[in-house]
Amino acid sequence: MHRFRKSQQGFTLVELLVVIAIIGILVGLLLPAVQAAREAARRMSCSNNFKQIGLAIHNYHSAYKQMPQNGTGTIRTQAGNVTTNSSRLFASWLVPLTPFIEQQALWEKISNQSTETTPGYTMPGSVLQYNGIQMWPAMGPTPWVRQYAPWQTEVPTYRCPSDPAYGPPAQGRSNYAACIGDALDRVNYGGTSEYGFWHNSKGGGQSNLNWMATRSRASCRGMFWNRRVTKFRDTLDGLANTVMAGEIATSLGQREVNADWVRGFPGGAGATSVEANPSVCKSGPHIDPNRPSFYATTATMHGSGSNQCKGCRWADFRPMYTSFTTILPPNSPSCQAGGGDYNEGIHSAGSRHQGGAHVLMGDGAVIFITDSIEAGDSTAPPIERGSGGNPGWLPGAEPGAQSPYGLWGALGTRAVKETISEQLNQ
Repeated sequence: MHRFRKSQQGFTLVELLVVIAIIGILVGLLLPAVQAAREAARRMSCSNNFKQIGLAIHNYHSAYKQMPQNGTGTIRTQAGNVTTNSSRLFASWLVPLTPFIEQQALWEKISNQSTETTPGYTMPGSVLQYNGIQMWPAMGPTPWVRQYAPWQTEVPTYRCPSDPAYGPPAQGRSNYAACIGDALDRVNYGGTSEYGFWHNSKGGGQSNLNWMATRSRASCRGMFWNRRVTKFRDTLDGLANTVMAGEIATSLGQREVNADWVRGFPGGAGATSVEANPSVCKSGPHIDPNRPSFYATTATMHGSGSNQCKGCRWADFRPMYTSFTTILPPNSPSCQAGGGDYNEGIHSAGSRHQGGAHVLMGDGAVIFITDSIEAGDSTAPPIERGSGGNPGWLPGAEPGAQSPYGLWGALGTRAVKETISEQLNQ
């Protein structure tokens, strides 16, 4: 009688190890693809946010016959504390744009008097009383007042999903900044005081100075002119040929070149001045020689826990927060003359995307500009009228001249009649 033994099916140890190895290889191959797909989705969402902002600007212009002003709000008050009782024309272009990006509720809080304070804070005793009740003024206090709840709000449309920075010490972040051109002289405040006059004083000037008007007109060459009204008609170079806004990376507090800014550079004329020679911002002891994408530990930056980090106040019009210059290419360093956060300086576009940053053109198109865009001669001085009757404070810096910063600089000017022959949206 024959007995048949039932055969046993199974994997040998060698076969099991081979299968595990194959699965590991497949996972290793798929993970980068998944990560790349996720970043591609975030980048597309970032671009869509920018398109919504572009549409909002065009709708705003249709409603008010002007672009949203960068450096708007109420003029400096002469009653009580100037910081808490008026915005002093420090409100950014993003503030009046809120009702056009479906943030009507936020706009209502800003544009009306209110008593709301940021959770965990109390209203300062310096705030004026109305009918016996302390109330924030319409258009709010200055944008650095932490107690004012709207200034602490994170507006989703103003954030790029690729940027992981979040929360304190920032007061509501923004990854989108207004283009203020390719020059530096008076560009930071547009030659306009907190009272709305053409004046050399950024604060208390209450009279018009003709020389300040002509000097500011010579250098404020972007689609946005800080503290001044601009319209689409002012863009004589064509809306499709002019950058209206650009992307910026907000600070993680890691001393990153593309997401932080350094201060303390010399001003005025001279080879070491960032105002006269932008190339000093690109390299030098403020850049870590071993890790050139980071600033050196000896670089002078904002203090630990400071809310003066890049992109950290969506409601503040000053360059390190919500505007940029087309002098150095995207993801270049940002450098400021002097020690404050209100001085003249170079503020570069940037992003967390690989190889460049998005820009919003005047016609509403969103284009990705690479870090390698042709940017001319960074050792050339920016355009400036000069003083004392001189045509320019340094040779070659005459008003009305084409941008010394190549295609990138030309895209940042609104009315210099430069020819743009490249197809940027291919």
